[in-house]
Amino acid sequence: MILLLVCTLPMLSAPLPLREGTGEGLLSLSLPDCIAMARRQSVDAAVALGELKSAYWQWRSYKADLLPEVSLSTSGSYNKRYTSYQQGDGGISYVRNDYLGLNGSLYVTQKLWPTGGTLSVESSLDFLHQSGSGGGNQFMSMPVAVTLSQPLFGVNHLKWNRRIEPLRYREAQARFLTATEQVAMKAISLFFNLILAGEQVGIARQNLQKAEELYKVAGAKREMGTISENDVLQLKLDVLNAHSALTNSESNRQARQFALQSFLDVEAEIEPIVPALPQKGSGEGALHLDYEEVLNHALQNNAFATTMRRRQLEADYNVASAKANRRSVTLHAQLGFTGMADKLGGAYRDLLSKQVVQVGFSIPILDWGKRKGQRKMAESNREIVQGQLRQQAQEFRQDIFILTEQFNNQAEQLRIACEADTIAQKRYNTNIETFKIGSISMLDISDATKAKDEARQNRIAQLHYYWYYYYQLRSIALWDFEKGCDIIEDIEKLIK
Repeated sequence: MILLLVCTLPMLSAPLPLREGTGEGLLSLSLPDCIAMARRQSVDAAVALGELKSAYWQWRSYKADLLPEVSLSTSGSYNKRYTSYQQGDGGISYVRNDYLGLNGSLYVTQKLWPTGGTLSVESSLDFLHQSGSGGGNQFMSMPVAVTLSQPLFGVNHLKWNRRIEPLRYREAQARFLTATEQVAMKAISLFFNLILAGEQVGIARQNLQKAEELYKVAGAKREMGTISENDVLQLKLDVLNAHSALTNSESNRQARQFALQSFLDVEAEIEPIVPALPQKGSGEGALHLDYEEVLNHALQNNAFATTMRRRQLEADYNVASAKANRRSVTLHAQLGFTGMADKLGGAYRDLLSKQVVQVGFSIPILDWGKRKGQRKMAESNREIVQGQLRQQAQEFRQDIFILTEQFNNQAEQLRIACEADTIAQKRYNTNIETFKIGSISMLDISDATKAKDEARQNRIAQLHYYWYYYYQLRSIALWDFEKGCDIIEDIEKLIK
């Protein structure tokens, strides 16, 4: 571990706070600040927040559906028409019907999740004014009426929803947190792409400078006759190739610069600061993660575990619904009081009781096995879901194991890359100096240059992998391994 830190110190500087450059519009950006900006203002973060808001209001609608609902209903109508009327002697005549009708009702409805029924309390008042001879006003009141509507022997949809909907909302919250970590992973890739592109520009400039120096030295050696014309031409070609490589690398850096600026929604040119390795909060050095610990946090926090429970419940619910479709029985009962009078006050005196009880049922006699087939299909689908969940659970554990091993091994890969970079640079410098003062083949110089360039780029790539694996594990476990706590967000604050 000490060797790793010593190896990375010359290259990896500690993250610095966000600061703007002076005079050139530069924005020096550390990796933590880049991640914070991506979570705050990137399009990907806005999409994740939009999905969370949709799930939040779906959850709020479900919760509101369990609370009492108060509603007011009013209507009025005026009729003036002639209708047929059969008299006592059997003759039919037409009479004029001219009346004004008004009615209003106030309802309070409560769904009963333990039974799946609905309980409502109603108060209503009807007014009828009939014109013409013998006409007048009539009032009919129903001060209070209690109504119960209760399905019997059927599936209780409300009770199932009380088990499924909380899991669905928890799943949405976990998916949002995972999405924010995935935004960080994308920011890391774009950030290191820009670092690598800048490193490639530096390499290209160094190679061009050395190629021009070697070409001048080769010219002097050619005059002394110590080098062939072929080697001089090869060095001239190397200068041209170095010019071309520099132009291409600068174009590539501009493209990577634009990609990161667009993702972070900033206009200033970004100057990325090469980050150090993440460390434990106690300062014990680079992180080493335990598979069981990562798995436990993932099973506790990740949306996958909640999704498994939700899908299992939904499969059970579909089976219960299919079984309940074999018969349908509904009980409807109403108890209240009503009054009638030609004046408003009288309609609330001398009230009469009102009682209504209705029972309806539907039982299929011959359906040619349709309902049995629906039940069997639901049971088969449940078995399929259970098999899929077992398979996905195994893959989930396997992926976490592999990723944890990759992360733990990445520290060693980074140490090797740092050491290889140092050796390749020394070898390259030695070959250049040897060429200047002695004799060395152009093939050796070309090979040393290629090895030096690849080693430097591999050093950046291995550091990129280290950070990427780290945030990938964070996105799965939803656990901050540096601070040792859950990754949480104030959902209510984000929604508002």
